[in-house]
Amino acid sequence: MKAPKTVFSCTECGYQSPKWLGRCPGCGAWNSFAEETYEEKKEQSAGKATGDRAEPFREMRIPEYMRVETGIAEFDRVLGGGLVVGSAVLVAGEPGIGKSTLLMQLCGKLGDRLKILYVSGEESRAQLRLRADRLSVDPEKLFVQNEISLEEILSEYTRINPDILIIDSIQTLNSSAVGSAQGSVTQVRECAAALISRVKTDGASLLIVGHVNKEGGIAGPKVLEHMVDAVISFEGDRGAPHRIVRAVKNRYGSTNEIGVFDMTGEGLVSVDNPSSMLLEGRPEGVPGSCAACILEGTRPLIAEVQALVTPTVYPTPRRTADGIDYNRMCLLLAVIEKRLGLRFSNHDVFLNVVGGMRIDDTAADAAIVLALISSLKDIPVPDDLIAVGEIGLAGEFRSVPSVPQRVAEAKRLGFGKIALPKKQVGGKNGVQKAEGCDLYGMAGIYDALTLLAKSQKGKENG
Repeated sequence: MKAPKTVFSCTECGYQSPKWLGRCPGCGAWNSFAEETYEEKKEQSAGKATGDRAEPFREMRIPEYMRVETGIAEFDRVLGGGLVVGSAVLVAGEPGIGKSTLLMQLCGKLGDRLKILYVSGEESRAQLRLRADRLSVDPEKLFVQNEISLEEILSEYTRINPDILIIDSIQTLNSSAVGSAQGSVTQVRECAAALISRVKTDGASLLIVGHVNKEGGIAGPKVLEHMVDAVISFEGDRGAPHRIVRAVKNRYGSTNEIGVFDMTGEGLVSVDNPSSMLLEGRPEGVPGSCAACILEGTRPLIAEVQALVTPTVYPTPRRTADGIDYNRMCLLLAVIEKRLGLRFSNHDVFLNVVGGMRIDDTAADAAIVLALISSLKDIPVPDDLIAVGEIGLAGEFRSVPSVPQRVAEAKRLGFGKIALPKKQVGGKNGVQKAEGCDLYGMAGIYDALTLLAKSQKGKENG
């Protein structure tokens, strides 16, 4: 009998090497190699059928996947309308951010009509019962198992035959068929593969909790994210009450939708109006603050962008961006310096999006530019002004999609002035008017500086 083989595998791309390497030759990742121990499988004899037979393409039929609404509106939005029967969903996030709380609430919503097996390898039955009592959850068809052995879990799964299987968490499982240590790359990959294969064969749904590493990525092999049908990521500061749930991957829906929750003593509460939540406590008449309307999937959201520009005492000024891409901030700073002649080279720049939001929509460029200029010049942006538009390298305002929806959301929240790209105000394809709102068509960032100057002059005259 051959001894188990030891190799080193890259957790990012799966590249294997007989020895440890500092940098992966396959994907270039640093310190991504983990040791794996496994036994070589016997090769299948040629001509022996080992898999499913090929089917003519024209005879294939699209399966009618049935969705189950979880009863948690924001979670259903992120999933694309509900939990798909026979799907595998990976729920990832930092410790204490609310993953187990959300899953326990899901058990409370579905446990009276669907059979659920909740497997916990980290908490005892008493701890789970304590959380359920705190959340006022008492489902009739919920079964709880404290186990880390994959074989025991599959045995109990066969006995109960649940509609939903919850694993909390995948890093705690251990298979006797794998010789490596618990939580290793091999264990996580093989345990996940066995569970996904089993539930898809039986038509059950699988929810897997995954930990994250210190860099913020999902712990374990990268192939884990490819194996599941959807990857749901929790975002937000653990010290803040707000949580944002985002679909990083979704085979049955859009990855642009987000869900917003408020963490309370009774669990995670869906926020139906996240724009009001993100603008709560916004200061009035303070330089460096500007509202932006971004689009997350089909939902327009109003977020507050704050900038702080102060003279530096260091030879190299600091640049910090929280919630906004750092390189995007540097690009916009360069555009302002080149096109307007405003100098940030002797100033520290701090940029932040309030509420723990992360903005990837380029329509927020206009608000970022206004906030930076406002802080540098110490001129407040009008409190009832919201800016929408992408900034090009020439300093021009570029058109953005879904302007009517953005204008309607800004109007609903009481904004009386809306700055838009000039091409999208009036004309055949532009917004004609918004009752109760003043529309400002802006051709470039010079118009943004002019708008601030006019507002300051009007304030002084008033």
